[in-house]
Amino acid sequence: MSKNNNHRNNFDISLNLNVRGFPISATLWINELSNKLLKEGKKVYKFGLGQSPFPVPQVVVDSLKLNAYQKDYLPVKGLEALRTAVAEFHSRRTGVKRSSDDVLIGPGSKELMFLLQFVYYGDIIIPTPSWVSYAPQAKFIGRNIDWLHTKESNKWKLTPDELEKIFKKDPDKPRLVILNYPSNPTGITYSEKELKEITAIARKYRVILLSDEIYGELHFEGEHISIARFYPEGTIISSGLSKWCGAGGWRLGTFTFPPSLRWLLDTMATVASETYTSTSAPIQYAAITAFRGNISIERYLVNSRRILKALGLYIYKKLSKADILTPKPEGGFYLFINFRKHAAKLKKRGITNSNELAEKLLQDTGVALLPGTHFGRPPEELTLRLAYVDFDGAKALAAIETLPAYKLPDDKFLKNYCFNIIEATDLICNWID
Repeated sequence: MSKNNNHRNNFDISLNLNVRGFPISATLWINELSNKLLKEGKKVYKFGLGQSPFPVPQVVVDSLKLNAYQKDYLPVKGLEALRTAVAEFHSRRTGVKRSSDDVLIGPGSKELMFLLQFVYYGDIIIPTPSWVSYAPQAKFIGRNIDWLHTKESNKWKLTPDELEKIFKKDPDKPRLVILNYPSNPTGITYSEKELKEITAIARKYRVILLSDEIYGELHFEGEHISIARFYPEGTIISSGLSKWCGAGGWRLGTFTFPPSLRWLLDTMATVASETYTSTSAPIQYAAITAFRGNISIERYLVNSRRILKALGLYIYKKLSKADILTPKPEGGFYLFINFRKHAAKLKKRGITNSNELAEKLLQDTGVALLPGTHFGRPPEELTLRLAYVDFDGAKALAAIETLPAYKLPDDKFLKNYCFNIIEATDLICNWID
């Protein structure tokens, strides 16, 4: 057999081990299944895919229209003016000064996360429950994953003791820790004290933190704190337009590095140059407006937070009364719900794990949620992720303009403008009763 054939066979084996047999991303799968059921005429409540319900702010849309003619390949690292806007955006919010040289633009933060795991040589530390794509990306590349199972009693949050327990096994091993907050899937965030405690451990063992802050602007009180403020030398901030700007389909993500990790940024850019080349030019020009911000965008964010907070608290209270456990949400648009108090009742119905629970709930009620297994949790744990995004965000934003700025939408408002959410929550509670 020729040397080239040997190489080809080795590639096939590697591909088979790392990629073949993997299903489509869970969030995309549940969205496609929901759309299929809808086309078949079935009533489906789309609580699976975490897509922002709100429209892209009009000033950002207008900027895209003005730049639709932009057709040139842009620099691999991103448009200089956009990288400057992103650096200033994070400098304003973290208090840590960054420049355009510290920023990398990509076609979605998901792609940038994949590139980071591809070029970084260390182990990947993933707290669970975690977003569905961190682990598959690491497995595609063949990276070693250390799962860190957080506790429901601690609101599913990472603790410094849990982190140090892993590091102590091999103090000098290079590691990348992924921290996401406000969290997908839990809706929980971290206090300044908790972030400082995590920082102390990260600095002690010289690990790199990937701080996924894509939901940072959706902190219900508008008080998101970046861990980069306390660990500036070792934190990469991940953000983008998909969640706080409602532009998931635009596919624009950003990584902001400390100068000490410039080598990592440059290596990622090298791989980017041989893969996606550069991010869409019109989208990059429009994103400058988004990251620079203005009064209309701030108003959009304030009202988005008010609606999401009211919805999150409404569902939390309803589920709690039905003995369906979930932490009180603090940001984003997710709840991580646990049916363990109903385990005996569910077992009699032939339901003993989260996959069976999600499937039966969809069959019986039309409510589409994702099983906890997709977020790194044990199969026997009766957990599901609920994304409360199935409503017309444009109508809700227009309606909330009539409410005083200090007031949260009441139940009447939610029933008028977020009816699917209210109805589906009742269906879940009635189904388990």
